[in-house]
Amino acid sequence: MLHPEIPPEAQPSHPVTDRVRDALAVTLRGCHELLPEADWVKKLARSEATGVPLRIKLGLDPTAPDIHLGHTVVLNKLRQLQDIGHTVIFLIGDFTSLIGDPSGRNSTRPPLTAEQIKTNADTYYKQASLVLNPERTEIRYNSEWCDALGARGMIQLASRYTVARMMERDDFTKRYKANTPISVHEFLYPLMQGYDSVALKADLELGGTDQKFNLLMGRHLQAEYSQEPQCILTMPLLVGLDGVEKMSKSKNNYIGISEAPNSMFGKLMSISDTLMWSYFELLSFKPLADIAQLKTECDGGRNPRDAKVMLAQEVVARFHGAKAADDALADFVNRAKGGVPEDIPQAQLALPADGVSLGIGALLKQAGLVPSTSEALRMIEQGGVRMDGQAVSDKGLKLGAGTYVVQVGKRKFARVTLA
Repeated sequence: MLHPEIPPEAQPSHPVTDRVRDALAVTLRGCHELLPEADWVKKLARSEATGVPLRIKLGLDPTAPDIHLGHTVVLNKLRQLQDIGHTVIFLIGDFTSLIGDPSGRNSTRPPLTAEQIKTNADTYYKQASLVLNPERTEIRYNSEWCDALGARGMIQLASRYTVARMMERDDFTKRYKANTPISVHEFLYPLMQGYDSVALKADLELGGTDQKFNLLMGRHLQAEYSQEPQCILTMPLLVGLDGVEKMSKSKNNYIGISEAPNSMFGKLMSISDTLMWSYFELLSFKPLADIAQLKTECDGGRNPRDAKVMLAQEVVARFHGAKAADDALADFVNRAKGGVPEDIPQAQLALPADGVSLGIGALLKQAGLVPSTSEALRMIEQGGVRMDGQAVSDKGLKLGAGTYVVQVGKRKFARVTLA
């Protein structure tokens, strides 16, 4: 393993061994920023000398019921740090979800209800366990200590940070200058996230690049409470399938880790050849040297599709197993040849009152292949609809009783029975 240079200012009281250098290399792989790196070296050296694992924290607010591949960028890093012996704290922000994280927002985020939070939280750890090692993971809920603070404790906590410092935060500054409302409760969010680090005595906190302000708040509050400040590790935000915005369910450019293998495989194969290398760095467990060699081969003439297949199979196998990954590849190849997937949704539709026929637009909508009849007609105009393997060009097509295999776009299929 290549060892990064230990910065001169890092002068730990314990020796910097090769294992410490290895641990630093694992920490830095794919990361955006490690602050302060010198402090992290000291923590690693102390842990190595004493045999006491470091406490590494990741907090996720259960704002949606499912985790997508963008979330796994930090989860993968946690797993790497677990594998070298440290303890991960998987923190579910059931209290902070009641506030709503304002990070990167240009408007106030509506808080979730307690019922929504519980529903979403029920699936979070189960899905995260597909990446993390449960034996080295603490599961915590920040309502444990946040509820106990009460009004008096909240006021005392708020006294440890100034409004001027809070307004240095980029999204607050932009909203203030644009005369966009900022609710007072939004100032509580970074304070509460920082207080989580105090309650958990975290040595390191992970987050996306958009979380830097909140992570630094943890360092500040730990110092205020006479604790050794945590280090912070920010990871790049995974770009979504559109190749522009960060992966997000609200932007519909995501790949959920609980998605069916064939869907997950097909979506990964749809990313651009350029974006693929970012996905390799952030999602793959392959050694960096192997990824670099693969990129060199593709630059030299090897078909990038080969590399993309490797990536898709690795990711699908991680969440569904090797056989599912092989089956997904076979399904993808079959579709590329114009074939029909083996396992496609079934739809039973009733003929209209006249009992004679149903228009193609209504059929596609009722079968759940398009959101509206107008979208169905638009897809027909663009040549994106096939029936029993043949392209449909007639927007006025009427269909009688029978069973039809219908395809919309590259990946949507249904076996529709009209009766």
